[in-house]
Amino acid sequence: MLSATAKKRLLILIGTLAWSATMVKSGLVYPFGMGFWGPNGHDGVWHISLAENLSRGNLNMPIFAGAKLQNYHLGFDLILATVHKLTAVPVSVLYFQILPPLLAVLIGLAAYYWVRLWTQNDICAWWSVFFIYFGGSFGWLVSWVRTGQLGGESMFWSQQAISTLVNPPFALSILLLLIGLIGLVGYQQTSSPRYFWMTSLAFGLVGFVKIYAGVIALSGLSLLAFRHRRLLPVFFISLTLFLVLFLPLNRNSSQLLVFQPGWFLETMMGLPDRFNWPRYYSAMTNYRLAGDWFRAVPAYAVALIIFILGNFGTRILAFLRLKSPQNSAVNLFLWQGIALGLIFPMLFLQAGTPWNTIQFFYYTQFFAAILAGIFIGRLPEIIKNRKILFTIYSLLFTFTLPTSIDTLRHYLPSRPPAKISTEELEALKFLRRQPAGVVLTPPFDRGAAENTVLSPPRPLYLYESTAYVSALAQNKIAYIYLPDIAHTRPRLSASELGFTTLFANSQVAIWSR
Repeated sequence: MLSATAKKRLLILIGTLAWSATMVKSGLVYPFGMGFWGPNGHDGVWHISLAENLSRGNLNMPIFAGAKLQNYHLGFDLILATVHKLTAVPVSVLYFQILPPLLAVLIGLAAYYWVRLWTQNDICAWWSVFFIYFGGSFGWLVSWVRTGQLGGESMFWSQQAISTLVNPPFALSILLLLIGLIGLVGYQQTSSPRYFWMTSLAFGLVGFVKIYAGVIALSGLSLLAFRHRRLLPVFFISLTLFLVLFLPLNRNSSQLLVFQPGWFLETMMGLPDRFNWPRYYSAMTNYRLAGDWFRAVPAYAVALIIFILGNFGTRILAFLRLKSPQNSAVNLFLWQGIALGLIFPMLFLQAGTPWNTIQFFYYTQFFAAILAGIFIGRLPEIIKNRKILFTIYSLLFTFTLPTSIDTLRHYLPSRPPAKISTEELEALKFLRRQPAGVVLTPPFDRGAAENTVLSPPRPLYLYESTAYVSALAQNKIAYIYLPDIAHTRPRLSASELGFTTLFANSQVAIWSR
């Protein structure tokens, strides 16, 4: 029989390996070039490019020359740039191979320590960490019933636990929330200045890393502060730190919010890559448009239940902890986070990228994972029959793990969905050594991009928006970069445009003045 410490270490090891599998293969060079799995070909390259810019003291947009970066939380990218400057380790290696497993381990350790500190129960801590690492939706079940195959991680819109590291700022914000919660419990128990500052700084910094987490943390602190006056200084220090760090780059961030209630419910029902119940979608939207609220309200309520149950999966057990008296302050913080993370995306979208506000719901799932784990951890105190407990645990594994297993299948194939070819890497390496200057790249070719859907990997230059040239070339129009000169040749030659050919191989050409 393994000890509690051995069980903890084994769980954190398996969880770290599973989470890291979504990242560590990307950014490495293979015979076909540099490969990128999952969203790393877009999101990962963006963060690398931004960190490269920040490491040179540059706050410009990596994609658009001369455009200043605005309405963006820089925390993670600034840390990435700082570590790069201090260690000289390439940003891509830090981003894909070093920070992901480090974050995964630290999140597991912090979560276990905090739940153990709060509940004084190792079983509760173990199950909470299990749900944090492996909590999944019921999308796999719907997909299996419909098609006989697993799938559907984000069928109900939200990504699940297995995809945490593909959004590193989210992962770092989880770690900061856990540090703040450790400080909160410790400060309640001991009134130690160490815990006071741990809570104040963690909750103040988290909004600089991820604004959604900052809103939830400060909202929770404000509720606690007005119920427990000794927490007022914690709240005001956190709020001040948040405003000092956030406002300089985000003065107009409120203009990004669009009030559009029910959008996620409607699109969940209507889109073919989501839950896809067209008749229900047609009915609910027609009721709303006709002003038939007697039918519309129940229709949207049922859609909301499907959204919650579908996304929560087995974490729905968290609701059985709703009336728990244990440490009411911490419970209040967690439940307001669950509520706010659900309510906000149900009411607001983000201009330009409307689905971004679903990230509020990631924290709802995170807090639910903790509470579900505590509920399961308390079962041995209620159920003494080991066979019944074994059956419950077996069902939990059976209905929780398929989401993670299915998602990992997309990261394991040797052929990635996106790449930078060997020829392009050669060109970008050459460009990196040139004097700094603005690089002009061709406009997005939608037709060519669509032609690669059935024959991956797609070259990064066929992404609608990508920062890979900035990320890998590090440049300040001094250059024209032509990533597919063999098939897309400009009508005018380099000399006719007043340029000279600086570099050329079988695929790429670089012209300069």
